[in-house]
Amino acid sequence: MNRDIPEFSLQRMPIYLNFLRTLPDDGTYNYISSGAIAQALGLGEVLVRKDLAYTGCAGRPKVGYPRVELIAALEKFLCVNDSKCAVIVGAGGLGSALLSYGGFTNYGIELSCAFDNDPKKIGTYIGGKPVLPMDELNEGCKKYGAVLAIIAVPAAAAQTTAELLIKAGIKAILNFAPVQITAGDDVKVINIDVAANLAILASML
Repeated sequence: MNRDIPEFSLQRMPIYLNFLRTLPDDGTYNYISSGAIAQALGLGEVLVRKDLAYTGCAGRPKVGYPRVELIAALEKFLCVNDSKCAVIVGAGGLGSALLSYGGFTNYGIELSCAFDNDPKKIGTYIGGKPVLPMDELNEGCKKYGAVLAIIAVPAAAAQTTAELLIKAGIKAILNFAPVQITAGDDVKVINIDVAANLAILASML
């Protein structure tokens, strides 16, 4: 658990990990400096150095960080090697796309199933994952040992869905419904409004 780190620093950790993983294993990047990472990602060098200090991996003067060691430190920091199960509620357009996305395993997350109340979707498989009825949510979360959940339902149903997930033992929720949901202090929530974020980007043009 890494809770003594600023939220923005924590959000950058997967970005560093993904970047380092994409570098070729031809000996060119056995070591990499904070400056090189900063330049590649459009960040400040001091900021990168402060962020990476949280991982416990030390850079070497005039040489940089051992890339393999830094990747391992980031993976440990992000608990990538400790597999966690996630479920999705809502198998519509967004939910279906997420079910078919294969990138979750890169971060130690196994997306096990989805829940929906549409009879046409229940009993089908999307991305190889079963779509189960909503009345099996509690049982299904416990069966798969889910601790993470993604909400991809209409705004009006988001809060109720969150409450059902919490009762089922979910400890962290990624909410894509265009509304803020609330939970107890022991449940982590990230609300993502895609349209609102696009509007922010549009205002920057």
